[in-house]
Amino acid sequence: MSTHYEVRYATNPTDFKSYDTARIRNDFLIPALFEAGKVNWVYTHYDRYMAGAAVPTGEALLLESIDPLKADYFLERREIGIINIGQQGTVEVDGETYQLGYKEALYIGMGCQEVRFSSDNPDQPARFYLNSAPAHQAFPTKHITQAEAEIVELGSLETANARTIRKLIVNSIVKTNQVQMGMTELKTGSVWNTMPAHTHDRRMEIYLYIEVPAGQSVCHFMGQPQETRHMWLQNEQAIISPPWSIHCGSGTSSYTFIWGMAGENLDYGDMDDCAPDELR
Repeated sequence: MSTHYEVRYATNPTDFKSYDTARIRNDFLIPALFEAGKVNWVYTHYDRYMAGAAVPTGEALLLESIDPLKADYFLERREIGIINIGQQGTVEVDGETYQLGYKEALYIGMGCQEVRFSSDNPDQPARFYLNSAPAHQAFPTKHITQAEAEIVELGSLETANARTIRKLIVNSIVKTNQVQMGMTELKTGSVWNTMPAHTHDRRMEIYLYIEVPAGQSVCHFMGQPQETRHMWLQNEQAIISPPWSIHCGSGTSSYTFIWGMAGENLDYGDMDDCAPDELR
């Protein structure tokens, strides 16, 4: 079987205050999703959100159901968002094929029964990043290119947070039940993402840090605004962010991160900001 998974349980913010570095990394860090020839998943108990990856290096990889879903096929009661961070690849959805280039996205709705991932060149494979959440309604599959993304420019070089936000799978571009995905690219010379920091109590989120140069790191900050903790991450590592937690980071170089989230609210701007001088 080419599919592997693990389960992560939700954490009470009061309990979180007592966690040491090892416990924080064990509960929230996703250190190695991308593995050649495999589909890997982390199933969380935050809105039943799942983060995964598929790296096809030989035969096409099948999107298989896993035991926590108790489903005959993966998308029986779910939807999925996909962003390719590798070379050119193909996603086949019930017999229809979609070519995904670098940083292109695909949304697949509930009810699609057979999904397969393949690479155009197995020696230089596609690296499909996967996010999935429960769904109650079927929406059409849609391919989103970088040119179709909704672009937002934020921050400035003076505050070291000049960045480009590319909204790929959001309700202004494609209809979804819960899943929203996009990426934030830091400008050269900027290192702070998502600053000012914020929380959004009606949504959880997962960050995947990419394009972190070899030998460099990103320091990710989390926790309640008045009780923060930090964790060091390297390239292609992800971090789970509970609804009560801030989620921001600062790198030793510029980088990109993919954000994915789900919950009862699809309003991207619904968040509770926390000014930099209010953080503790």
